[in-house]
Amino acid sequence: MSAIIIGILLPLVGTMLGSAFVFFMKKEIPDRLQKTLLGFASGVMVAASVWSLLIPSIDMAGESVLSAAVGFLAGMGFLLLIDELTPHLHLGAQKAEGPRSKLSRTAMLALAVTIHNLPEGMAVGVVFAGEAQGLTLSAALAVSIGIAIQNIPEGAIISMPMHAEGNSRWRSFLIGSLSGVVEPVGSVAILLLASVLGIALPYLLAFAAGAMMYVVVEELIPETAEGRHTNLSTIGFAIGFVLMMAMDVLFG
Repeated sequence: MSAIIIGILLPLVGTMLGSAFVFFMKKEIPDRLQKTLLGFASGVMVAASVWSLLIPSIDMAGESVLSAAVGFLAGMGFLLLIDELTPHLHLGAQKAEGPRSKLSRTAMLALAVTIHNLPEGMAVGVVFAGEAQGLTLSAALAVSIGIAIQNIPEGAIISMPMHAEGNSRWRSFLIGSLSGVVEPVGSVAILLLASVLGIALPYLLAFAAGAMMYVVVEELIPETAEGRHTNLSTIGFAIGFVLMMAMDVLFG
């Protein structure tokens, strides 16, 4: 039980560590570094989706791809629905997405990051739920550690623009940290759901993969492809993908 609690909280700790960079860095992250970090986060999320979620989903379903396909599309659709129903503002964007709202730019930035973090928490929860059906504890911890590692640069990418928007360093740190609270919440929700619907675990694994891939395709990759230094984001993606893949194979 203690290992599960640690695994659930690790991604939040990673976000908090990254958000704390606002106390030590200037108002803006250099463009080269931001591109590299966004690419790294994308690589980790794609590798986790494939190696830690989709492949185990197919294995649990007796090599059938049906549950993986249904769950993956449902996860994509779920995040698409949340994206459409929630007013939010992506980092670097001037125009908000979703329904019209009187929320401040800071609040809408925080909502965008919260949407981004939700599937990561779901992924952690579902791999720990899968421990009872063949996934090892070390493999589940590997996913948690991998997401926590990529949350460190993400936390900095959140808190630094918050500070650049005019928020104090402490306020930027708190907003960045609180955006990660949704991860343990998502983990616990999926764990509880899996305990009731154990037979649906292959679908839940693929659901989390679809939700994570939605974030990569909708948000991260477009941000890495804008402007200059896109080659650095490609290098960051490769490093993040290989790191997460290696962790999953070594600890699986």
